Amino acid sequence: MTTNEHAERFTLLRPLLFTIVYEILGSATESDDVLQDGYLRWADVDLATVRDTKSYLARLVTRQALNALRAGARRREDYVGVWLPEPLLLDEHDASADVVLAESVSMAMLVLLETLTPDERAVFVLREVFGFDYDEIAGAVGKSVVTARQVAHRAREHVAARRKRFEPAGPAKTARITGQFMAAVTTGDMEGLLSLLAPDVTWTTDSGGKVIAVRRPVMGAEKVAALLLGIFRADTRIESVNCNNTPALVAYSGDHLEGVFLVEVVGGKITHFYAIRNPDKLLALAAPRQISR
Repeated sequence: MTTNEHAERFTLLRPLLFTIVYEILGSATESDDVLQDGYLRWADVDLATVRDTKSYLARLVTRQALNALRAGARRREDYVGVWLPEPLLLDEHDASADVVLAESVSMAMLVLLETLTPDERAVFVLREVFGFDYDEIAGAVGKSVVTARQVAHRAREHVAARRKRFEPAGPAKTARITGQFMAAVTTGDMEGLLSLLAPDVTWTTDSGGKVIAVRRPVMGAEKVAALLLGIFRADTRIESVNCNNTPALVAYSGDHLEGVFLVEVVGGKITHFYAIRNPDKLLALAAPRQISR
């Protein structure tokens, strides 16, 4: 039976546990489900047998996250169009001070992590983001320490090979360019818009086939600019929010939430737009979350 001490320990670590699970699953709503199940399991644990609460709970939720990830593999294979992680609405703006944490929840990194196997993803997150030792990681993924080290090596090489050549811009610069973009697109300023876009800028939409949207990525400044001016019409209301620790735009048609749009800025230009328009994934914007490592 749960006690106040069970609840206090879990609540204290919840932001960290949520972040681990979200980075493994790429879904805020599924992460909530995993943590709820994890808490019920934790409530039955004899605390006298727990030497390190952080390590124990991280291991517990990682196992549950891996189960959820594998169970949802077929669903992602059958997904209509491009699958993008759920947007993560944050209720704090100081996480950017932690550079590792900021990059780890960025849409670009989450998309990259999607190319790893489930085990590689969990091991990479636990080791590279949260700094757990290999004994702890081995227990979390059900592997030997030697195997966990090998998986971590493969995952690091995979991520390093696919990272951008240039580092993404910091939050201040991204916020400034996002503001300039917002001004250009809401006034129909095609010239101003093109000046902000990289020549090979890419637009990726996740609609899940549930709303009308382009299902394949669109590349090239002129094509993306034309698409943008078609989406952000004069009757569209745009607000700025903090999603995945970067400035993002949410668009409304009347009171209806049309989508959330995250921008990736590299070298002073917008290089990628991630547009999440699947109404199921937009439910994740109903409540802000806390992240931690």
